[in-house]
Amino acid sequence: MEAEAAGRPPGRVEAALSCFSFNQDCTSLAIGTKAGYKLFSLSSVEQLDQVHGSNEIPDVYIVERLFSSSLVVVVSHTKPRQMNVYHFKKGTEICNYSYSSNILSIRLNRQRLLVCLEESIYIHNIKDMKLLKTILDIPANPTGLCALSINHSNSYVAYPGSLTTGEIVLYDGHSLKTLCTIAAHEGTLAAIAFNAAGSKLASASEKGTVIRVFSVPEGQKLYEFRRGMKRYVTISSLVFSMDSQFLCASSNTETVHIFKLEHLTNSRPEEPSTWSGYMGKMFLAASNYLPAQVSDMMNQDRAFATGRLHFSGQRNICTLSTIQKLPRLLVASSDGHLYIYNLDPQDGGDCVLIKTHSLLGSGTTEENKENDLKPSLPQSYAATVARPSPSSASTVPGYSEDGGALRGEVIPEHEFATGPVCLDDENEFPPPQSRRVCGAACSRPRRPAHLTALLWNNRVLIWGVPAASLHSEARRP
Repeated sequence: MEAEAAGRPPGRVEAALSCFSFNQDCTSLAIGTKAGYKLFSLSSVEQLDQVHGSNEIPDVYIVERLFSSSLVVVVSHTKPRQMNVYHFKKGTEICNYSYSSNILSIRLNRQRLLVCLEESIYIHNIKDMKLLKTILDIPANPTGLCALSINHSNSYVAYPGSLTTGEIVLYDGHSLKTLCTIAAHEGTLAAIAFNAAGSKLASASEKGTVIRVFSVPEGQKLYEFRRGMKRYVTISSLVFSMDSQFLCASSNTETVHIFKLEHLTNSRPEEPSTWSGYMGKMFLAASNYLPAQVSDMMNQDRAFATGRLHFSGQRNICTLSTIQKLPRLLVASSDGHLYIYNLDPQDGGDCVLIKTHSLLGSGTTEENKENDLKPSLPQSYAATVARPSPSSASTVPGYSEDGGALRGEVIPEHEFATGPVCLDDENEFPPPQSRRVCGAACSRPRRPAHLTALLWNNRVLIWGVPAASLHSEARRP
C-alpha cells in the first residue's frame, strides 16, 4: 500500500482500501480500510448507496458478505487469526473463531464457509458454524488462493495442489472428499474461479498469459484463452458472468479482458463455403501434426471485449453484472474508486466508461463526462436500449442457485434453498450465545453475548457456553 500511495496528497494513505470484494451474485461491494469496513449496493449506475458501515473493528483486511443477507465476515490486522461473523442489521456479533495461524482468505455460500490458512483449509457449516472438516495435507499457500462454488447444491472447493506447478485440487464440500486433480498449468497458480452453477472452473498461472476453463467435476479442458504474449502479468481477478457466457480477467496492467464462452457442440462442422473457411480448416487440420505448444497457440481465442483503465500497477478486482437490465463491467481499485463500463454483449470491442464512484468519500460520485453517451455519437448497444427505471435491490434477474443458468426468472435475493435459514428472520441461525472471556464482554457492552471458539487443527475449544445453551443444543434433533 505504501508504494501505491506514492505521490498522493497527505492523508490519502489512511483512506486507501486495504481490501475489496464483490458478493456472490455481484449485487454488493464490500471494502475494508484502516478505519473499518463499508458495504455498498450495486443496483444503480448513477448512484452508489452505502448499505452499512462500521468503525468498531479497525484495519480490516478481509470482509465478505453472504449474498445480500445481513451476514458479514470480517478479519482485522489487529487480530489476524480471528474470524468475526456479524449480523450487521441488528448490530450483533454472531460468533468469532480463532485459528492456529493468520487467516489469508474466506469464501462462503449458503451452506459452507471456508477459512484458508497458509497450510490448511477449514470448512464450516454456515447454519451453525460447526467445523466439518480441516484439510491439512495441502502445500504451502501463502496467498490463500482458493475458490468455493456459490451454488450450494454442490459447494465445490478448489485450491492449489502443488508448489511448483499449476495443479488444482477439486474437493466436494458436501461429501467432504477429493474429487480429482487437474493439471491446469505448467507454472504455479495465480487465480481460480467457479461459475455460478459450479459446472465450470477457470484458472490462470503466475505468467498470466493463458486462461483455461475446465468442466466440473470431471476436470476436462473446455476452453483456452490467450490474454497476451508480449509480457507476463499478475492476474488479480478472474470471474464468470452470472449466466456463464463471459469470463473476465483483470491484472496489474491497464487492460481488463473479457472472453466469450461459445457454446460447445459435438456435431460435425459444416463444410466451409468460402476461401477463408477452407484455409481455416486447413490450419485446424495441420495443427494436429504440430507440437502441442504450437497447436495450442493456433487454437487459442483472444478477448471478445476489453476495458481500458487509466492506471496500471494498482490492485483491482473486476466483475460482470447486470445493472438496470444492461450488462456492465465493474472494476474496484485500491485507489478507492469503482469504475463502471458498458459491455456490448453482441459485438464486444472496447467497453465504454460511463461512471466513476468514490468509495472513500461521503457517498459523492464522479462522472466521466468525456465518455458519457451522447445522442450525436454513434449508437452503442447500451444506447440503443431504452434505459429502464432502476431495478429493485431485492431481486436478481436470471439467477437460480439450483440451475445456475439464465432462464429469465426473477429470484428473490433473500430466498434460501431448503435447509439454510434466511438471516433476516427473527429465528435466524446461528443463534447469538453467551460469551464471558477475560473481560471481552465489557469491551463491547452494546452487543449481546455470543459464542467464541478456538480452533487448533481438528480440536475445537469453546469458552463461556452457558448451561441453557447446552440444554438447547441437546434438545435439537
